[in-house]
Amino acid sequence: MDTSTTSPRRRGRPPKDAAGSYAETRSLLVSTGLAVLTEKGYSSVGIDEILRMVGVPKGSFYHYFSSKEAFGQVLIAAYADYFARKLDRCFLDTSRTPLQRLRYFVQDAKQGMAKHGFRRGCLVGNLGQEMAVLPESFRHQLADVFRDWQQRTERCLKEAQQTGEIGQALDCAQLAEFFWIGWEGAVLRAKLEQQAVALDIFANGFFKLVEQRGR
Repeated sequence: MDTSTTSPRRRGRPPKDAAGSYAETRSLLVSTGLAVLTEKGYSSVGIDEILRMVGVPKGSFYHYFSSKEAFGQVLIAAYADYFARKLDRCFLDTSRTPLQRLRYFVQDAKQGMAKHGFRRGCLVGNLGQEMAVLPESFRHQLADVFRDWQQRTERCLKEAQQTGEIGQALDCAQLAEFFWIGWEGAVLRAKLEQQAVALDIFANGFFKLVEQRGR
């Protein structure tokens, strides 16, 4: 007769499972959180909603993240990493000229929004709009992400200068900042209107600006 007893599981801690299950569940929470927040924003989304989608008990959330704020910080970092790779895929593609790479990014982003019916926007842009009601720790993290995107865009524009696609007198750093300020506004408008018109208007205006001044 087996007289061994099973120790009660501590509340809030998921059972020990196969190796890697912790990392898999945490990764699933992050990917689901990214999908939900790009569509609905941070302040309107409860942790319960994300946990239900993943199938994780509410008490177990704190086994993976210390707080909703910590979860948000991880989501910002994950989105920044994803988007940096996306920009590199576009901006470092030497089969295209530098300005064609920037145009390709625009087209790729448009297709991405259309794929989800223009319901999803930019996580970083969404959070920036909510900053008044978000944890203060997000502010510098979001600003750093924007700076990183601008620097990658600036390098692409400088290559366009070197190849003669745009004029030498243009301030590429300022143009890169202008691009992201305008692009984020266009993404918001496209999400609102559920169509790509605002993206096209901004992109056409931006490229007309840099190309005319490049003559």
